[in-house]
Amino acid sequence: MSTVSLLGHPTWAKIPARGGAAVILLHGGMSSSASLLRTLGPGLSKKFRVGAFDRRGHGRTADTDEAFSYEAMADETIAFLELLDRRVHLVGHSDGGNVALLVGQRRPDLLKRVVVVGANYHHRGLLDFPLLWPEDPGFEPWALKFAEQSPDGLARAREVLLKTNAMFTTGPTMTPEDLREIAVPVLVMAGDDDVATFEHTISMFESIRDAQLCIMPGTSHGLLKERTKDSVHFITRFLTQKLPVTTSAPLRRAAVESFPGD
Repeated sequence: MSTVSLLGHPTWAKIPARGGAAVILLHGGMSSSASLLRTLGPGLSKKFRVGAFDRRGHGRTADTDEAFSYEAMADETIAFLELLDRRVHLVGHSDGGNVALLVGQRRPDLLKRVVVVGANYHHRGLLDFPLLWPEDPGFEPWALKFAEQSPDGLARAREVLLKTNAMFTTGPTMTPEDLREIAVPVLVMAGDDDVATFEHTISMFESIRDAQLCIMPGTSHGLLKERTKDSVHFITRFLTQKLPVTTSAPLRRAAVESFPGD
């Protein structure tokens, strides 16, 4: 574990070792890399070099006075990948998946393949669910957990939550046309009771050229914790399979130009 400078800001990071294909885990909102390193980390590390970093105002990275935005988070991620100086796989959950889509659109040269889990490319694609607010009973437990890791301590929890809610209600704002610009292979994963509508998730899958789709039965937005072994299996299968994929009776793929292998 180390601290690196991303865009001039000290950032907690786990740098993947050399000597094999690297997978970078992108954590969700109001969370940290610790969540994905605990769930996906052990399974993925059997075949890949696993790395991660905590975005500004998350986990072990201090906050700034700037508002949160998916575009700024993509800037951070691109800076981290440039620091690594190697092409990697991205696996992003929730907000991390949203960020991965932006990075896939903007800098495919830094990537091999991308997995997005419980992601949404536009905020209007989310189901109507209650946000956490500082006056809610659940705020104090979340704030105490936030303060356990954050260099800013408990005093910054309220501001981070408000900035997060503002971002949830205004972003991301990608379009199907933006998704069509993504020039790397993508696996779209979601629970069958996830935060985005089925229509939104399917439109994401259909808009990304030659994407693959995995809907995990009997799971929610927490599918990586609920079905960890299955999640690791499908992610590993996608990241290691030969491309373009071949099936016995192609229909959609028969009319789509496929991505070659890495």
